[in-house]
Order: sequence, then C-alpha cells, then structure tokens
Amino acid sequence: MTQLTALLAGLVFGLGLIVSGMADPAKVLGFLDLAGAWDPSLALVMAGAIAVGGGLLFGVGWGVAGFCPGPALVALGMGETKAFVFVAAMLAGMGLYEVLERRRRA
Repeated sequence: MTQLTALLAGLVFGLGLIVSGMADPAKVLGFLDLAGAWDPSLALVMAGAIAVGGGLLFGVGWGVAGFCPGPALVALGMGETKAFVFVAAMLAGMGLYEVLERRRRA
C-alpha cells in the first residue's frame, strides 16, 4: 500500500510539473536567466493563477491545512492522515477545474 501511495503521489506531482512547464529544463533555465534571454512564461503561469484566485485558494489552503502541495505529498507518503485529507481535497479541486474547463470550452 505504501508503494501505491508513493506512486500515486509521484504521478500527481509529476503531472503538475508537466502541465506548468516546470519539467522542461530549458523553460526553467530560461525563466531563471534574468540577464540573458529571459522566458517569462512561468511567471505568467504564476500570475495567471493569482489572477483567477488561485493564489488566494493556495494561501487559504496552506494556512488551514499547514501544507502546500509538495510537502503534502511527502507527508502523504509518510502516512499522515491530515495530508491524505489535504491531497484528496486538492485532487477534487483539480477534477472540478477540469469539469468546469470542459464545459467552458463546449
């Protein structure tokens, strides 16, 4: 069961990294290269999240649960009950977003 939990946590975390572009080393290096050919796209991801209330939801979730997504996945792997509840709520929110986004596009 621990291995399955670790696998699922890794998949969720990895998917988030892929969707945000954080899994592309060239994109990350471009974002960090302020003196060179700076790629602001990751900043736009952050700004977009803030613009639609993601920053507020993130802050409230962090303040209420004491977790942000990365450490919550680590705590989940350690069997923390509170982390299970947080990750379940996080996944439910992601699922709700997908449903609403599909309706918006249709």
